[in-house]
Amino acid sequence: MGVKNDNSSNNNNRKPYLYYYCIVLLIVMVLNALVFPSVMERSVEVPFNEFTTQLSSGNVEQVYVNSDYTEILYTLNEGKNKPWSAVTYKTGNMTTADDLVNRLESAGVQNYSREIPTQASPLLNFLTTWVFPILMFVIIGQLMGRMMAKRMGGGSSAMTFGKSNAKIYAEKETGVTFNDVAGEEEAKDALKEIVDFLHNPDKYAQIGASLPKGALLVGPPGTGKTLLAKAVAGEAKVPFFSISGSEFVEMFVGMGAAKVRDLFKQANEKAPCIVFIDEIDTIGKKRDGGGMGGNDEREQTLNQLLTEMDGFDGKKGVVILAATNRPESLDPALLRPGRFDRRVPVELPDLQGREAILKVHGRKVKMDESVDYNVIARSTAGASGAELANIINEAALRAVRQGRSLVSQEDLQESVETVIAGYQKKNAVIPADERKIVAYHEVGHALVAACQTHSAPVQKITIIPRTSGALGYTMQVDAGEKYLMSKEQMLSELVTLFGGRAAEEVVFNSVTTGASNDIERATQIARAMVTQYGMSERFGLMGLESVQNRYLDGRAVMNCSDATGALIDEEVKEMLKVAYDKAKKIIEDHREVMDEIAEFLIEKETITGKEFMEIYNKSLKKDELESVEANVEEDKEKTELSEAETVSEESSLKDAESQDAQKVTEKKDSEQTKQEE
Repeated sequence: MGVKNDNSSNNNNRKPYLYYYCIVLLIVMVLNALVFPSVMERSVEVPFNEFTTQLSSGNVEQVYVNSDYTEILYTLNEGKNKPWSAVTYKTGNMTTADDLVNRLESAGVQNYSREIPTQASPLLNFLTTWVFPILMFVIIGQLMGRMMAKRMGGGSSAMTFGKSNAKIYAEKETGVTFNDVAGEEEAKDALKEIVDFLHNPDKYAQIGASLPKGALLVGPPGTGKTLLAKAVAGEAKVPFFSISGSEFVEMFVGMGAAKVRDLFKQANEKAPCIVFIDEIDTIGKKRDGGGMGGNDEREQTLNQLLTEMDGFDGKKGVVILAATNRPESLDPALLRPGRFDRRVPVELPDLQGREAILKVHGRKVKMDESVDYNVIARSTAGASGAELANIINEAALRAVRQGRSLVSQEDLQESVETVIAGYQKKNAVIPADERKIVAYHEVGHALVAACQTHSAPVQKITIIPRTSGALGYTMQVDAGEKYLMSKEQMLSELVTLFGGRAAEEVVFNSVTTGASNDIERATQIARAMVTQYGMSERFGLMGLESVQNRYLDGRAVMNCSDATGALIDEEVKEMLKVAYDKAKKIIEDHREVMDEIAEFLIEKETITGKEFMEIYNKSLKKDELESVEANVEEDKEKTELSEAETVSEESSLKDAESQDAQKVTEKKDSEQTKQEE
């Protein structure tokens, strides 16, 4: 609940109103003197002889005489005109009362009368001539001021130009403490010192330390930067000023700077306090180096902010907190020590952080006792705190739709898929041939992932269409948190992404448009490997791209020539081709198991990672048994061949021995014959 401004600011607001009231009084005086009398008298002045002429002609219909018989008002008989609706004529009376009455009767005028003298009330006259007109002008001024303020982004009236419009929360009104913030322990530790300084300033003053003037919260959208700022104010139990950077932008020149001055004036009056400026990049962008437009409204606001941050004493306990997701666009003068002394990163939570965030938001929802937050945390790698809160809420909504009073694990799993891929399209009718293609596509992803050592395990495969446009998807979940990726892991990711397209080509000898997202992601990974991570032998350790706005879109900018860019394209193309060929080879080698899993998926529409691995391992064991039997047969054949060779060798040895013996015998006989001779 917002707290109203103090009396000093109200007194400043009254000064413009005094000027306005003086102008209104002057206008009323002029109107009473010149305009109102002529407006009230709706009559035409004519000479007395004109009145007598019309009277003798019988054209006079009504006559009205004032109390002292000095003025006559009359109307003419114009046929269809109602009494006193025609033009009223005024003339001065030149006769006595009796003579006038006789003339009227002789002329046949039936309606004539005289003003009854009455004593006018001075109070009523004052109210009608002064109070009511002034009040009317004041009301009209207030209404016009509010309309102008709404159109121009101002406050509650037109006289609030230059007011900060900051939401001011009194002590204990933020309703947020550090217990309500999870998953950002490093950021909380950096901000706890500020809270301790606000509680115990003497402890720091004794050593001569001063409070940091400002802390800049930097991180992606949805990580809890605004929540952390409110938690600091809630822990410190001091007033909390909250304003967005866009509220300083006005259509009038100088209004933004005036709002900055008013904001810091209020902060100094309520010190110690915390001032939080959300989306400070709106007014804190880098200033132009020269040229035209160097003195625009935004730069004036920034200059005033820099001056105010230098002007106040940090020992008073005024802390400036700011949040942005574009720190690279801020002016260097804003980031120097003495202004924003600390830069507190508020990054995406890790595995433990995601689990803690889920538990914090789960406290507000009735959960089943069997809910395992760790499984959900592992399934939501890269999710922000806001996305995790949305997952809990989606699970609660699903439980209500199912008619249950507790949120189950199934609700959380389905909500994760809803946030990632959208809602299920239950009424979508997909032809049977396209369902078959989608099934083989998804099984191709899962099969290639299972056949590689550096891929994450498959958790779920489905061919149920989603509102995001996906006709099916394969979910992979790592067993733990990964902070680094090796070259082998990234190459495995490329092969896995091409598994769907390879399955289409191998099975159907054709390709479809279903792999468009896979190709886009694979190209991004391959290009990053070449240009950012130095994983290309051709370019080595050259940094060919630099990332801008890494907290938003992560867009990369080339830092090389066009000729080098063409070589990069060739290198990326070759890397993708090698990955696709590997995926195709894996699909061809495991065609039978892919057919079996695809048929099972078409029948069930959704299978878990456990069911997938059971079929895969069963087929793998079958192949191993077949390979073992083949090896046994091969060994048997080799044994028979070796035995046959051994027998032949023995027979040849015997033959050789007999031949040698025969030769020896023949030699002996020939020698004996020679001796006899």
